[in-house]
Amino acid sequence: MTPQRAASAAPAPRAPAAPAVGARRRPVQQRSQERYERLLDACAGLLDEVGPAGLTTKEVALRAEVPIGTLYQFFAGKEGLLAALAERNLARFLDGLAARVAAAGPGTPSTAAFTDHAVDEFVAMKRAVAGFGHLDFGLVDAVPAEVDDLHLLDAELDNNAAVAARLRAIGGELFAAPGYALALRVAMECADAVLKLAFRADPAGDPALVAECKRLLRGYLADTPPAP
Repeated sequence: MTPQRAASAAPAPRAPAAPAVGARRRPVQQRSQERYERLLDACAGLLDEVGPAGLTTKEVALRAEVPIGTLYQFFAGKEGLLAALAERNLARFLDGLAARVAAAGPGTPSTAAFTDHAVDEFVAMKRAVAGFGHLDFGLVDAVPAEVDDLHLLDAELDNNAAVAARLRAIGGELFAAPGYALALRVAMECADAVLKLAFRADPAGDPALVAECKRLLRGYLADTPPAP
């Protein structure tokens, strides 16, 4: 994908299409789209109530007031449902990040500003978005045995690698150097670990640990990494 400026007001560009993981088919008609979104909303709400281990497709269908057969028209099972919700979470995160960058003013942001915006958007979603505390872009806890938690976003890349690729795409010229492909992957792993710690220490995200996460990422990504 050709790098694009992160500060563009256009919708956040997506990385190249990944192998299908989530939905069995995408709805086209409005009624089907509404049912699809209700199923994802029900899944998110139940994650907060019963956690991933207690989640069942039957309960999701009941909560969404959708026939169980309709659920299986869209999703092959629990893993497909969770994968589709993770994909929606990522799309919302990237849109929110793009909005934060655009609101900061014209021009390409610094690497430090971009990473701060990314952490702030993630923390905001963790605090406010239903189910995000258990799932975000891949299950955080109590992974059911039948779910391949590492590949909810992409059949080949693990979840953090898939997110890193999307961030590199919307970062445009900030991360154009070849070395950033690996650097962003490492940054995702670091951020994932520190932010998990922040939300274990405080349900709202410990402010000191969130600040340390930003400091860590700023320092690590400050210099252009060498090409692999």
